Amino acid sequence: MIIPITEQENSRTADIDKVSTLEAIRLINAEDQTVASAVEKVLPEIAAAIDEIVERLKNGGRLFYVGTGTSGRLGVLDASEIPPTFGVSYDLVQGVIAGGYDALYKASESSEDDQNAGKNDLQKRGLKESDALIGIAASGRTLYTIGALEYAKSLGCFTACLTCVPDSFITKAAEIAIVPVVGAEAIAGSSRMKAGTAQKMILNMISTATMIKLGYVKGNRMTNVKSSNAKLKERSLRILMSETNLNESAADDLINAANYDLRVAIVMHKTNVNRQTAEKSLADNDFVIEKAIARQNK
Repeated sequence: MIIPITEQENSRTADIDKVSTLEAIRLINAEDQTVASAVEKVLPEIAAAIDEIVERLKNGGRLFYVGTGTSGRLGVLDASEIPPTFGVSYDLVQGVIAGGYDALYKASESSEDDQNAGKNDLQKRGLKESDALIGIAASGRTLYTIGALEYAKSLGCFTACLTCVPDSFITKAAEIAIVPVVGAEAIAGSSRMKAGTAQKMILNMISTATMIKLGYVKGNRMTNVKSSNAKLKERSLRILMSETNLNESAADDLINAANYDLRVAIVMHKTNVNRQTAEKSLADNDFVIEKAIARQNK
């Protein structure tokens, strides 16, 4: 029997059940410190996947994350944070998890063994050729996720996979394989640990860099953030002050005139137009602030 790396026993933590609490978490922390270097080794593959995804999204496509268990939950988590952070539609980046959203808070491990279920769930989402899909599976052998990748590939979608096991089944099903080899877990087989950390780091990179390339970040400022609560309203006001050099009172008046839409406020200030004109300019330019400003200043 060939044991995947993610299932192997770790000799460095063999006595973790016998040591003090402090020593136990030191052992876990030592293992965690190896994750970033494993991710660093696959940066070229991550960048290549991002460039392909950006091209799909620029041409009306969407990005899907597909996975089961921890992998699926991480995909849903990343997808759910994109709309409020970058002001895009909830349809643009979607997380698909075996067992449905109930599996986010209770285990649904048996659902990962159904290879047709991945295809069926994507059919319900209306997956099409212009879309991109990333299959996430720490072990690289999850049938649900492999089935989803194979279906996406058959449609002509761009496909990538994120796994921690080299030459695993899932790497054969995707155009680009992203394989951070994090080694055996502190607790054998608990891929929610180092493997999960690597997956989270890489998903952060993929979604963030994709949104930057699409124009939803100006400098390193979250200029397309949705001002949906008190904290985010304060953040929006700070960003507006930085973008416009207005004092707090003037910036507050402006963002109120923009109905607390930071994007609209920036366009209004930079082009000297009213809210309705700024809103239309943004809508006509995929809500990319720089494009909307350039259009108005022609």
